[in-house]
Amino acid sequence: MSKGLGLLSGGLDSSLAALALKRQGIDVTCIAFVTPFFGAGRARIAAEKMEIPLIVHDISDIHLQMVKNPRYGYGKNMNPCIDCHAMMFRLAGERMVAGGFDFLFSGEVLGQRPMSQNGNALRSVANYSGHPDRILRPMSARLLSITPMEEAGLVDREQLLDIQGRSRKTQVILAKEWGLKDYPAVGGGCLLTEKSFSNRLRDLFAHNPQATPVEVELLKAGRQFRLSDTTKLILGRNQADNDRIHELAQADDILLRADDFSGPQGLISGAAEPADLETAAAIVANYGKGAGESTIEILLQQGDKRWRLSVAPFKREQSNAFLLD
Repeated sequence: MSKGLGLLSGGLDSSLAALALKRQGIDVTCIAFVTPFFGAGRARIAAEKMEIPLIVHDISDIHLQMVKNPRYGYGKNMNPCIDCHAMMFRLAGERMVAGGFDFLFSGEVLGQRPMSQNGNALRSVANYSGHPDRILRPMSARLLSITPMEEAGLVDREQLLDIQGRSRKTQVILAKEWGLKDYPAVGGGCLLTEKSFSNRLRDLFAHNPQATPVEVELLKAGRQFRLSDTTKLILGRNQADNDRIHELAQADDILLRADDFSGPQGLISGAAEPADLETAAAIVANYGKGAGESTIEILLQQGDKRWRLSVAPFKREQSNAFLLD
């Protein structure tokens, strides 16, 4: 029995690719990668439903370095899809070799995404991955050149698929026939494809080229305010954001909140000047229950150091002047 290791996002295409191979008797295992931009939650659910073993691998550090300077550039937003797919295939290839798998596979569909899933892009991904002769794309395999795995009889080409284009009608029909239910809607899996998040990420890279995965995680934890070239304020929208900000705070960061009124948790990152602290405190005051007061006390904390600032809450238009879209 041949063994295939597949990239699984948990979406419809990658799940069908795994089932297409499993249905012809191939021993299928899948791998899902975790970064600040996407996780393995959907893949875990899909793998469990399909009764397919799943490997989960956190690649946050190496993936972030690639996102900062992708060889093949970005898509519509900050999504370096060709570089990302190639990296995932390369890292999966290491698992393939170590685990004695015969080949790699994915749910890519020819022509589904004009920039990253055309013929040239698929070849670039394969070549850049380091395993160009051991990558199978079951969803469109019969439209692509025959692979060594098919020639060797490890995979039956006649049982592979010939899907192309952006329509998902064929996939939906197959999902029903093969008993695949409750799969997620198209898109929504990667934050790098989202305009608002991409704007935040561009700002972070522009002002801090050495940004770490923790700083990227903070982009997801509420409102973002650019106070100066060296300083940012992150402000929680709800209790979950407030908790996440506390969890991600580093030793040099400054936490701040209103002392006598309920309101959001704030975090100042970067080299803050006194004027930045005053601005941040006034913004925090503006979003809390004390926004209508003439002045309120804001409690600041940096490690074991604690102090207070008395500020007049900003008006909303003043706060918005610093808000990142």
